Amino acid sequence: MLKPQHSSFQFECGTDEAGRGCLAGPVTAAAVILPKYFRKGMINDSKLLTPEKRLELREVIEKKAICYSIHHIYMEEIDQINILNASILAMHHCIEKLETVPDFIAVDGNRFHNYKQIPHACIIEGDGKYLNIAAASILAKTYRDELMQQMHEEYPMYNWKNNKGYGTREHREAIKEFGITKYHRKSFKLFPEQLELPL
Repeated sequence: MLKPQHSSFQFECGTDEAGRGCLAGPVTAAAVILPKYFRKGMINDSKLLTPEKRLELREVIEKKAICYSIHHIYMEEIDQINILNASILAMHHCIEKLETVPDFIAVDGNRFHNYKQIPHACIIEGDGKYLNIAAASILAKTYRDELMQQMHEEYPMYNWKNNKGYGTREHREAIKEFGITKYHRKSFKLFPEQLELPL
């Protein structure tokens, strides 16, 4: 069972992102403030859940949360400011859009930039420790997956409905055969030969 939150503040926001390591598509962040009484035993790190369970839990989170928000940072901006800054910026936008101003921010991972003097903690593997971060991971993952499904319908040869834009062998081979699209991150190493070291 995950702990409800990291701090003793009344309105702690959990935040996480999805898609940071992908070759295509946005990086998507979510921020969630859960009520103190919130308990849902099945909520966990989104990577440990089936797609069906994530969608089921998303409905519960959205119904029971005090507030939540989602934000996408797209490829052009990722290429301009780099993926780490884009991930943090997406989290900042989410926090800004929350209807309730948080007293504390619990961040999944080990890097974050201060946001409006609100205290925060970076928690490695926080989505497997705290309910509010796990809830944010579920929202970020499901909303990004839906976006990648839409992009897949436009460019089915990259199989984004299954690989979600990650650099699988199939995805890299498709890039080699068909080239890149407007949805690819041009600052990333996209082609298979870019990863091969000369002997």
